[in-house]
Amino acid sequence: MSLRRITTSIAAVTCLGVAAGVGYVVGDAPAPTTAPPIALANADLTAVGSCEELLDSYVERALDQVGPYGWGSGIIAFDSLGGSDAGSSSPTSGIERAAGVSTSRSTSNESGTNVQEVGVDESDVVKVAGSLLLRLREGELLAYDVSGDEPTLLSTTALDDARGTDWPGGPGGELLLVGGRAVVLGASPDGLETTITTVDLSDPTSPSVVDATTVRGRVSAARLHGDVVRVVLVNGLPELDFSSPDGTFGQIRARLRNRSLVRETTLADWLPTVDGEPVVACEDVAVPEDDEVPLGTTTVVALDPASPTDRTSTAVATESDTSYFSTDRFYLAGGAPAWGWGDCMNCRPGPSAGGTTPLYAFALDGADTTYVASGEVEGTIADRWSMDAVGGSLRVAVGASSETGNFNSVLTLREDGSDLIEEGRVDQLGVNEEIKSVRWFDDLAIVVTFRQTDPLYAIDLSDPAAPLLLGELKIPGFSEYLHPLGEQRLIGVGQDASLDGVTRGAQAALFDVTDLTAPRQLDVVRYPEQSQAGAGLDPRQFTWLPEQRIALTVVSQGWTGTTGWVSVLSLDGGTMSNRMVEVEHGSDVADVRLVPLASGQVVLVTGEDVSFFSLAG
Repeated sequence: MSLRRITTSIAAVTCLGVAAGVGYVVGDAPAPTTAPPIALANADLTAVGSCEELLDSYVERALDQVGPYGWGSGIIAFDSLGGSDAGSSSPTSGIERAAGVSTSRSTSNESGTNVQEVGVDESDVVKVAGSLLLRLREGELLAYDVSGDEPTLLSTTALDDARGTDWPGGPGGELLLVGGRAVVLGASPDGLETTITTVDLSDPTSPSVVDATTVRGRVSAARLHGDVVRVVLVNGLPELDFSSPDGTFGQIRARLRNRSLVRETTLADWLPTVDGEPVVACEDVAVPEDDEVPLGTTTVVALDPASPTDRTSTAVATESDTSYFSTDRFYLAGGAPAWGWGDCMNCRPGPSAGGTTPLYAFALDGADTTYVASGEVEGTIADRWSMDAVGGSLRVAVGASSETGNFNSVLTLREDGSDLIEEGRVDQLGVNEEIKSVRWFDDLAIVVTFRQTDPLYAIDLSDPAAPLLLGELKIPGFSEYLHPLGEQRLIGVGQDASLDGVTRGAQAALFDVTDLTAPRQLDVVRYPEQSQAGAGLDPRQFTWLPEQRIALTVVSQGWTGTTGWVSVLSLDGGTMSNRMVEVEHGSDVADVRLVPLASGQVVLVTGEDVSFFSLAG
């Protein structure tokens, strides 16, 4: 497959990432070319003219980050897994604007995964298509028929590289399902390599591996748009054989030697590689103009499972784990990276050293991902749930930084040529508090902050140029995950807390937002002390069954010898009744899933078992 170039516009830039230019097939070495470098429409990103220039840009930025102990100037060196860190608003009585706001934006997905955006599937340990259910377990892909009285195991396919790592919060294997094929993403034990395996399921009793490619880089996110799988890979600072000080003048010698090691690096140390060869052409790596963004590489690989060897890739020379996909846009936020496999709700990357967070926007069209604009916001973008796009407007919830006051804000931005410019904002949300959760609707944002009490803010976004704080509700505890229930109701899953802010255990709260100027808490279910609500860290552990008006969420207790339950929350008007079903123990609690089927049944997936879950008890 030939490498395509763009010399005068950005209209054909493809694949995800903060770069421009496309067409490089994963697994091939960068092909020499005499074509001019790709054209970027915004000075926030710069295209290099050669591989030498690209390597020089990495080395020049890296030398400032090397000390006598390695990366960083102190004794503790950050490795490529952790990354390198460098008064309240008054609600407005906007009854007219509040009246048309809807909370019915659903997040159900036919693959069985609770997703952020309808139409954008997310990788998970379990997927379903009709009567076929797939689950990934300790390096094996298991296929089940779920059309009978009990799930029936059809086949087991060994995929050793899909095992994932064992450390808590580390990257584990996940999969996407499209067109009779599964794309399985597996991590090496150290989390620094990713194997992308495509499995043909045309005969689910005898699946066959079509392709398996191991890329040096860790998965930050994986999404499905139509038939196109997009995988975001991150490479942090390279692991080098750094020296440590010894003797009276050891620090000087160690620093000089460590800087020498950085000068000796090659592009294979900085870019994702297959068999030691970079998977992206030098001219297809965009370099941020801002030297304060974290150093590393974020690469996006796009593939159609029907032709998995025709992967394309593009990259930007920064390390970031914070990205968000809408149905037609991809946004990458710069800043200090989070730990572990992406999609963590409360992994909170910091802004760049200057207190601002850069943002890069891409248009999605089929397999193409076209760079369209970039900008920056003052403050911290906590995670993907802090971003949302609808109707040409990007909405962002930001926390405090050195460039802001001691409060949180909601901003709206729009594309103006090649720039993302601020269109409107609401400030003074949760003074001296931290954003705990955000939920977006077409014309509404619900923001939860916390320090001692849980202010829940309702913000009208029907006019992006003039966002309006409509109302707030202050109650003990906080919601880590918010889910729309329709009928002007929300459920919040999070932590109960005393009036002085001491957390006590998990809780689920039911909210009425019929009158957005005066949101109400209708009911609350409190779980045992020292319990945790799984959806707060992984929303895929929450399932909403709208026809039955039942919410299913995983609750655990204990850091050692963990016990996991399914909380069955039945809604009746403004009340919730709760039934607890013990289902799992130990580390397998994190992988418990409740998968709704078209038949109305629910499949319970635990560490060892796949069974139907009784809603009636």
